[in-house]
Amino acid sequence: MDRRTMYSSAADRPAIEINKVLRNTYMLLALTIGFSAITATISVMANVGMIGYFAMIIGGFISLFIVQKKADSSAGLFWVFVFTGLFGGALGPILNIYLAAGAGSIVAQALGGTALVFFTLSGYALVSKKDFSFLGGFLMVGLVVAIVGIIANIFLAIPAMSMAISALVIFIMSGLILFDTSRIIHGGETNYIRATVGLYLNIYNIFVHMLALLGMNND
Repeated sequence: MDRRTMYSSAADRPAIEINKVLRNTYMLLALTIGFSAITATISVMANVGMIGYFAMIIGGFISLFIVQKKADSSAGLFWVFVFTGLFGGALGPILNIYLAAGAGSIVAQALGGTALVFFTLSGYALVSKKDFSFLGGFLMVGLVVAIVGIIANIFLAIPAMSMAISALVIFIMSGLILFDTSRIIHGGETNYIRATVGLYLNIYNIFVHMLALLGMNND
């Protein structure tokens, strides 16, 4: 093997690894979203109440910490399905509120809107190959503002503030889709389990807050 071939192989190796992470991430993301849809359907059919909702949310956050710890081992795959399954199940009580009110069309709109946002932004990041790492600081500040607003509105219960917070969260999560996809493309994230969790949370939050926003707009 001559020197030029050796240099070419060395240059291609990072691109090969990045493509592998991308492929595994989108494959695992599709599987976890599908699994979440199954657990959400089971939760809806079982008519799980708010106690079950909080139990699954707490369990989901606990499993999220375990996923981050186990992400470099094969056990991480098991825990990522536990995490997404619990978060999917937690959607059941929320969806039942809309379905009981005869607002199934709002659920469909939120699903369609979420899919459109994800495929558009993630596709743009993939095709353009732009580096969106500069968004990190802005998105972190926005996330802190949103969390503070959510906590404050638990006590204030102002409808207009709820709409503003949901719109802000959708905007932030949309930015995080660009940011997270860009990190994978440029080698900033080499673990596909962690990459999947990040994108899953972006999609999940967009769906939940788009559902809330559409619900408030339709009274």
